[in-house]
Amino acid sequence: MDVKLRLLKHKSPAYEKMIELRLNVLLEPIGVPATYIEREQEKDDLLIGAFNEDIIVGCCVLTPGNKDVIQLRQMAVLTALHGKGVGAAIVEFAEDIAASNGFKILMMHARSVVVDFYRKCGYEIVGDEFEEVGIKHYKMQKKLV
Repeated sequence: MDVKLRLLKHKSPAYEKMIELRLNVLLEPIGVPATYIEREQEKDDLLIGAFNEDIIVGCCVLTPGNKDVIQLRQMAVLTALHGKGVGAAIVEFAEDIAASNGFKILMMHARSVVVDFYRKCGYEIVGDEFEEVGIKHYKMQKKLV
C-alpha cells in the first residue's frame, strides 16, 4: 500500500479526518466519549497523518512535555491495515519529526495490547502497569539519535 505521511494543520479538513479516525478506532470501541479529545489543547501539538490517496489510514499526535521529551499520543491505524507496516511507518516518521525538533526522548502511554508492537520499534517499558481510560497501559520510551 502506498502511504504518504505528513504533518497536518490544526483545524484543517485533514485534522477533522484525523479526529474521526481516532474516534472510530481508539475511543468509541472502549466507550470513551468524543469530548475526550480536547481540540484546543492540540493547537501546539505536532499532528501526523498517514494517507492513501485522500483517505486517512493512520495518525498520531506528538505533544511536547519539556525541552527533551515529547509524547506520542492517540496513535490509530485503520483496523483492516494492522500488520501492514502503516503503524511502523508512522512511528518512524514521528521519531524523525521529534528528533528534528530537538527532542531527545519519545515516550508514550501504550495500551497493553500494543506493547509488543512498540518493543519491535525499539521502545522499552519504564515503570509499572497503570490504568488510563479504563484499560491497562505501560509508559514506554525510546532515546532518539
